[in-house]
Amino acid sequence: MGRQFQYSLLPYFHKIYVMKKLILFLLLFTAVKFSSAQDKQKVEKACLNYIEGFYEGDTAKLIAALKPSLYKIGYWKNKNTGVYDFDGRMTYREALDYAKNVMAKKSFAKPDAPKKVEVLDIGNTIASAKVTAWWGIDYVLLSKQDNKWIIEQVLWEGPPAK
Repeated sequence: MGRQFQYSLLPYFHKIYVMKKLILFLLLFTAVKFSSAQDKQKVEKACLNYIEGFYEGDTAKLIAALKPSLYKIGYWKNKNTGVYDFDGRMTYREALDYAKNVMAKKSFAKPDAPKKVEVLDIGNTIASAKVTAWWGIDYVLLSKQDNKWIIEQVLWEGPPAK
C-alpha cells in the first residue's frame, strides 16, 4: 500500500516541478523584457537629448547624449546642382559650440520642427536609431557605458532641397 501511495504522488510532484520551471522562465522572460524596455527608453532619451540640445542650444543635453570622441559626418543637398555634397565632420566640441551659438543668437528650432526617434536595434552594449530633425535624418550609433546609452557616431543627410 505504501508504494502505491508513493507512485500516485509522482504525477503531482512532476506537475509542481513543471510549474516551478514555467514560473522561473516567465520571471526571467519578464526581467529581460523589462530590461529591454528600459534600454529602449534610455536610447530614446539619449537621442532626444541630442535633438533638443541642438534645437534649444542646451549644451547640458548634448553633454549627456554625446561621447567626447563623437564622429558625425553628413551630406547636404546643393541647391544649385541638386547633388548631395559632403558637408564635413562635426566633433564633440563643435557640437557644443553650435549649441552655444543657438543659445547666444536665440535661433531656436521652430516649435513644429520634427523631433522623431526610431530605435532600430538594441544589443547588449550597442544600439542604433534613426533621428528625424529639421536638418534631415541621422543614423545614430550608440554604446552602453556604465548603464548609460551614449552617442558615438552619426551619419546624416539633409532634407531634399525645396
